[in-house]
Amino acid sequence: MSDLNYEYISTWLLHNMTALIEAGARIVFILVMAFLVIRSIKFGLTRLEGTIIKRREQEETYPGAASKRIKTLTGLMETISLAVIWVIAVIMSLDQIGLDVTPILAGAGIIGLAVGFGAQNLVRDIFSGFFMILENQVRVGDVAIVNGTGGLVERITFRTIILRDMAGVVHVFPNGTVTTLANMTKEWSAYLMEIGVAYKEDTDRVVQVMKDVDEELRRDPEFGSQILEPIEVFGVDQFKESEVVIKARIKTRPIKQWSVGREYRRRLKKAFDAQGIEIPFPHRTLYMGEASLPFTIKTDPVKLSA
Repeated sequence: MSDLNYEYISTWLLHNMTALIEAGARIVFILVMAFLVIRSIKFGLTRLEGTIIKRREQEETYPGAASKRIKTLTGLMETISLAVIWVIAVIMSLDQIGLDVTPILAGAGIIGLAVGFGAQNLVRDIFSGFFMILENQVRVGDVAIVNGTGGLVERITFRTIILRDMAGVVHVFPNGTVTTLANMTKEWSAYLMEIGVAYKEDTDRVVQVMKDVDEELRRDPEFGSQILEPIEVFGVDQFKESEVVIKARIKTRPIKQWSVGREYRRRLKKAFDAQGIEIPFPHRTLYMGEASLPFTIKTDPVKLSA
């Protein structure tokens, strides 16, 4: 019985040796091609990464931020490409040795459909996060308002964006749920002011004092490097109940607008006091009308005596 099995196997190998060699050669070819494609993708992504980083670094305020963001994106693209190519190579190799890959493809399709339905929110978050990072909409260290909630961006992933507000509360937003995003510190920031003075003051004189304070602040060694341009005074903006409002803006480096703005207001208050410019407060003017004239009451003497 063993001799018959040996002869059967020997005969089968002799008849199928050519087919096995051809199948093995095709499998080796498939694996080599997959390896070459992966190497080509890595080389292309590396070149692309270097080109994008050089362009983005000229626009970045924080050194290294562009490099970190681009490397994250290219790393994700490389991982996805590697997984897809090797899965295709393995399926093609199995087909070369005579296995029916149709059930495998059908099962993969069913699994993919199930995952798509069950994890559609996760997929949406990942895609939204990918484009958020790719388009450089917001970065770690920015001050942003997400869905009406403001805070410092502490972390950005492909799934979530995490803010910490002034009270120290941490807010976590899935990227797919972000409907509005306002970045307050991208490239440059601004401190917007509405300065109220009394109606009796000369607004041209007030504007000149504001410019003088700004010039003094820009000469300060601590704050001067944080201010990008001289103050922009837009002029008289409103007439309110007790004051005339003058609107102005100071452009600063990202996240420096509040420290610069507070120092500017402190110095402006001192300058107004020194120049005798009144900063009004709510007040009321009372108008006292004339007193009513006295009136006489006529009485009937007959009725009074009765």
